[in-house]
Amino acid sequence: MKFASLGSGSEGNALLVSAGGTRVLMDCGFGLNETLSRLARLGVEPSDLSGILVTHEHGDHARGVVRLARKFGLTVWLTHGTWRNLQESGIRVQEISPHDVFAIGDLEVIPYPVPHDAAEPVQFVFGDGQHRLGVLTDAGCATPHIESTLDGCDALVLECNHDREMLQNGHYPASLKQRVGGRLGHLSNEQAAGILARLETGRLQHLLAAHLSAQNNQPSLAVNALSAVMGCAPDWIGVATQAGGFDWREIS
Repeated sequence: MKFASLGSGSEGNALLVSAGGTRVLMDCGFGLNETLSRLARLGVEPSDLSGILVTHEHGDHARGVVRLARKFGLTVWLTHGTWRNLQESGIRVQEISPHDVFAIGDLEVIPYPVPHDAAEPVQFVFGDGQHRLGVLTDAGCATPHIESTLDGCDALVLECNHDREMLQNGHYPASLKQRVGGRLGHLSNEQAAGILARLETGRLQHLLAAHLSAQNNQPSLAVNALSAVMGCAPDWIGVATQAGGFDWREIS
């Protein structure tokens, strides 16, 4: 199994996951032309995709989903609440439960609910029968279910949205600071490190910090928070950037 990011941040998010003959796109927060350009950078054509998974309806995750799915005849998997709030038509949709495991070709997909200010948000763990990739972004706080679902993964993409001090001392209005830092907002570096510290990480081959705020975080702060928990060199921790995401990573 392997995975790569088209980009990660408030301006757009998309993650590719590949196993055997199956390749799925998790979220698509970029316009159609930008998505095609970013896919091409990773050596992927839209015809290579088995479908699109959507975590929630916010534009930085779902802006490009409908146009991409409609143009290339792709099936979209998402919860009922997310589909209701997208308010689109003319595409193939598979509604999923936040609690039920399902398969797309060679991939096992484990959705799980997260606390976020969206209609019915989920995140995903992907498996190929041997290895597991866990993804967690757009969550305001940890829950026991989140941590049990992510426990023992071989790779993790983990939100490090903001540094608490930068957020509180920054230029955002008070209401937005409360939203971002609240229990239905986004994970801080400290919260992400706390989650990581409570997970079994003995199998972990890859750890990527994701969804970093351009205004309220710095890559070095996120990396240092995670590397302190792992007891590893900071350069072992990867960062998903807004401009370039990250290149293919193999789980072996």
